[in-house]
Amino acid sequence: MTPDQLQPALAELDARSLRRVRRVLDGPQGVRVTLDGKSYLSFSSNDYLGLANHPALAEAACQAVRSMGVGAGAAHLLTGHHRLHHTLETELAEFVGLPAALLFSTGYMASLGVLPALLDRHGEVFEDKLNHASLVDAALLSRARLTRYAHADMAVLEQRLAASTAKVKLIASDTVFSMDGDLAPLAQLLALARRHDAWLYLDDAHGFGVLGERGQGALSLLNGEQDARLIYLATLGKAAGVAGAFVGGSVDLIEWLVNRARTYVFTTAQPPLLAAAVSASLRVIADENGRRAHLLKLTDHLKSRLAGLPWPLMASATPIQPLMIGGNAEALRLADGLREQGILLPAIRPPTVPQGEARLRISLSAAHSPDDVDRLAAALHGLARG
Repeated sequence: MTPDQLQPALAELDARSLRRVRRVLDGPQGVRVTLDGKSYLSFSSNDYLGLANHPALAEAACQAVRSMGVGAGAAHLLTGHHRLHHTLETELAEFVGLPAALLFSTGYMASLGVLPALLDRHGEVFEDKLNHASLVDAALLSRARLTRYAHADMAVLEQRLAASTAKVKLIASDTVFSMDGDLAPLAQLLALARRHDAWLYLDDAHGFGVLGERGQGALSLLNGEQDARLIYLATLGKAAGVAGAFVGGSVDLIEWLVNRARTYVFTTAQPPLLAAAVSASLRVIADENGRRAHLLKLTDHLKSRLAGLPWPLMASATPIQPLMIGGNAEALRLADGLREQGILLPAIRPPTVPQGEARLRISLSAAHSPDDVDRLAAALHGLARG
C-alpha cells in the first residue's frame, strides 16, 4: 500500500463500520474504568479474576523494583536472566504440572518463537479455523505448510493428519477460543497427536487461572497426562493480571527453545518486577478458589438474565459470553447505546470474526457483582425494545 492509498483505505473501513478507535484509560484496570474522561462499568477486559489491581501483586512489584531496579537491561542469554525470572519459571512449571517452563514477553512472541524453532518448509501445521491470529502468523513464519480444519472437527483433522507426508507435524489449537468462549476437545487432540506422531501446541491464553480446581488451566482437564509431544502456552496478562507469557513442556524442548526460539534469544528480558508480581499472582490464583466459584455463578446469572433477547448467547461455559448480533452496523449501534448508558462492551467485527458474525463479547470478571450483570441485562433489554 502506498502513502496515497492510506486515506481512501481508512475511509473504506469507516464505510464498512470496521475502523477501530483507541480510548485512553486513566487510573487502574478494573470493572469500573475511566476512558477519555468518562466513567464506565466495563465488560471488556480479560482480567477474569480481578487481579490486575490486586494489592498483593502491586506490593510484590514495589518490593522488587526497590531492590532490583526497573529494567532487565539485557537479553536472557546475556545478563538479563534474573533470579526472579528463573524462580518464576520453576513455579510456573510446577503449577501446571510440566517438567520445565520458559518465559516470553508476550503470548504472540512465544508462538512466533516456538513454531519456527520446530518446523521448516518440510513440516506441516494443522490449525483450527478459529485459532488466534498469533498461531496463524507463527505457522506462516515457520514456512511449514499450513492446513486449516473446520472448528473442532476432529474427523477432518484426522483425515488431514493421515494424508500428510510432512517430516514434522504439529497440531496447534486454542484451548478456550477467544471470540466464542467454547473449549477445544483437548483429549481428542492429544490422542490424535499421539496416533500421528505430531506435536500438540495448546494456547491456553483464556484458560490459565480460570479452568481447573486451583486455576492450573486446560492441562488440568487432561487428568495430569504427560507427553513429551505436548507444548503448553499460557499468557500472564489476562487471569494472572500482570504481563508476559510462558511455554511449558519437556526439559529438552525448553532447552531447545532457549537456543533456537528467536523471539526469546534476540529480545531484552522483561523487567524482574513483573516476575515478582506473577509469583504473587500464582499464590492468589491457587489460594482464592472463591474467585472462580463466583465467576461460575455470574455466568449462570448472566445467561438467565439475557434470556428472551433477539440476539442469542453463544454456547460457552467460560467467562467469555458472546452475544451474536450479525451485522457490523447493528453491533456498533448496540455498543454505542450501552456506552451512552455508561457500560463498556466491545463490538467485535471482521476480521476478528467471520463476515456476518459480528458480536458483543461479554467478558466477566470475579470483580463483577450480580448487580453489575443486572445493569447490563436491563440495558440490553431496553435496546432490544428500541
